[in-house]
Amino acid sequence: MSAARVRRLTTAQALVRFLAAQYTERDGVRHRLITGTWGIFGHGNVAGIGQALVEYADLMPYHQGRSEQAMVHAAVAHARHLNRLSAQAVTTSIGPGATNLVTGAALATVNRLPVLLLPGDYFAAHPADPLLQQLEHPAAGDVSVNDTLRPVSRYFDRVTRAEALIPAALQAARVLADPAETGAVTLALPQDVQTEAYDWPEDFFADRVWRVRRPAPDPLELADAVRAVRSAARPLIVAGGGVHHSEAEAALRELADATGIPVATTQAGKGALRHDHPAEVGGIGHTGTAVADALARTADLVIGVGTRYTDFTTASGTLFQHPEVRFLNLNITAFDAHKLAARTLVCDARAGLEALGTGLAGHRVDPGYAAEYRAGKERWERIAEAALRAPDDSAVPTQTQVIGALDAVVGDTDVVINAAGSLPGDLHKLWRARSPRQYHLEYGYSCMGYEIPAALGVRQAAPDTPVWALAGDGTYLMNPTEIVTAVQEDLPVKLVVLQNHGYASIGGLSEAVGAERFGTAYRYRAADGSFTGGPLPVDLAANAASLGMDVLRARTVGELRAALATARAATRPTCVYVETDPAPTAPAAEAWWDVPVAEVAARPAVAGARAAYERAAADRRRHLRP
Repeated sequence: MSAARVRRLTTAQALVRFLAAQYTERDGVRHRLITGTWGIFGHGNVAGIGQALVEYADLMPYHQGRSEQAMVHAAVAHARHLNRLSAQAVTTSIGPGATNLVTGAALATVNRLPVLLLPGDYFAAHPADPLLQQLEHPAAGDVSVNDTLRPVSRYFDRVTRAEALIPAALQAARVLADPAETGAVTLALPQDVQTEAYDWPEDFFADRVWRVRRPAPDPLELADAVRAVRSAARPLIVAGGGVHHSEAEAALRELADATGIPVATTQAGKGALRHDHPAEVGGIGHTGTAVADALARTADLVIGVGTRYTDFTTASGTLFQHPEVRFLNLNITAFDAHKLAARTLVCDARAGLEALGTGLAGHRVDPGYAAEYRAGKERWERIAEAALRAPDDSAVPTQTQVIGALDAVVGDTDVVINAAGSLPGDLHKLWRARSPRQYHLEYGYSCMGYEIPAALGVRQAAPDTPVWALAGDGTYLMNPTEIVTAVQEDLPVKLVVLQNHGYASIGGLSEAVGAERFGTAYRYRAADGSFTGGPLPVDLAANAASLGMDVLRARTVGELRAALATARAATRPTCVYVETDPAPTAPAAEAWWDVPVAEVAARPAVAGARAAYERAAADRRRHLRP
């Protein structure tokens, strides 16, 4: 019997070759699992993973980042745009390079999005102790800073022997490719092990296909779900990000067409139906539309499809107020399907929606209910149009008018990216999504600094698609460094910077909870020590230009419209900078969000805020009925 064929490589070289041979397959279409690797090199990975990426540059594309956190954001956005069928890897040195991954890893896992993290680690053999940047734990010699990644990773392993890479790499690929398990995956790589040679079996490097299943609903669960929908007088679908990940938009549209059930969307689910579909009633929850939230309050059956039911969606447990309301949750994970004591359909979103459609053949909601929500949609559209429209082209635009100007410029398949601040609420209420992936909001972690690197990841995923990153001054200052990467890689992303001299969203929240906008403005200190002096002379447009972007300054609505059109046609990374009128022009919130208010305080602002808090909290419900 002949010996199995082997290949002598370093651990890092073997890992890169293995990753280059991994694929996903869904519906008969194959996709590369790891499309490229982002990296910043230091002593913990330069001689291992760094050398391997040079060795196999023809097999594994390399992308140079400027911030470890930003590299994860770019990779996560890339995976999201590709419906989680492909992902990217991120490699860092040990120490601060590794701990800078934590925020990005949390974002990925919270949002159920795949990313492979490859941080360097201490010497497994401990030839010298401690190393530069090594954490010394007095009671646990095997702890390193990479252990901070354990709670934010869906899978974690430290590869302390070369041969241990084989099961670790297989498990990592399994989790990345599994829609019910995916998130951040961390393989911590001791720097000596990265460079050690081993005789690897050739089968480890053979092409491997991870089939992304579409599990069908259980027949008994499906029959129960069909009965529940048929008996409901006021059903409402809540479409979450799982609709997009499963590419279930057509199935959702067919179900809405056939049954007339209205569809509201979470931040992750927006675009599941085109904005002008008769059954699409807009965002739901704290940042939702008036019509969607009114329907939610009176719904007797809430059908969640691919949603996690965050506090923004449920208005912190106060939104669904029908005395007999029940929940039916269609989700690929049992963990999410069982939320709110729901009936469950644990299955793929597309498979479940198609099965529901078959079971509901001939069923439609009452014509009066359909007429009610369509009239509500028309009323809301008039409100939204008033907020988006600028009556005077010579005026300084408000934030919602910036959104309206952008809406008039983008094409149907352009991608608009945002993550934090006051923009997500305005966009959720007012953006009119025209295609499934046009609206790209990271709101599971609401991470400031996501927007610019995310634009790079989306542009890599869709090279011919105009990609817009919308950033307020607060989020811009958090993470502008990947502008340099966009310039280096000639990625013509479009950046819109809205300058309002502070944290607008938290400023408003601070005022509402009695904290008097403390610490939320970007201003000089006044004589009393408060930050209420003049605006700081910070020129973000000049900063973007210094990093290599073309910059267009817009002072009026008319100039803004022209600048956005120029930016869309640009073939280089381009920034549109606009100072906005801070006057609030977005429709007020239609539902609550629980941010506790101080129960006792000497300052008068707190008393009214606490009373309002207690009134709102009294509406909270625990949904326990099966």
